[in-house]
Amino acid sequence: MNYEELLKKAKKELPETDHSGERFEVPKVKGHIQGNKTIISNFLDISKIIRRKPEHILKYILKELAAPGEITNNQLIIGTKVPSSKVNEKLLNYVDTYVICRTCGKPDTKLSKDNNIILMTCQACGARQTVQSKI
Repeated sequence: MNYEELLKKAKKELPETDHSGERFEVPKVKGHIQGNKTIISNFLDISKIIRRKPEHILKYILKELAAPGEITNNQLIIGTKVPSSKVNEKLLNYVDTYVICRTCGKPDTKLSKDNNIILMTCQACGARQTVQSKI
């Protein structure tokens, strides 16, 4: 048997994988509405998973929702009633803009600021790109 035949035989014997290969998943917000406020209880956990400062995410989400809010007792408190689907949508937009590398699609990025320009540097592929500051 030559190399090509051995390679084909080895590929046939490999087990099939049933996962998509995606290792990064943005968690859904958990919270409830209390009076006129929306309370997101897992906000700090989300910021740890996507590896961004809670203040940065907070600023983006509040601006996008056009609502007041603050972080108190490890929770995000938004000053208006907001459905969780809307908060999840804004969070996904944040991740697409400030976390996922546009070159390789991986979440292994870091943000830095250089003369009022936000740079996103990918730790996986080394790409550097400017990010439009929406906040």
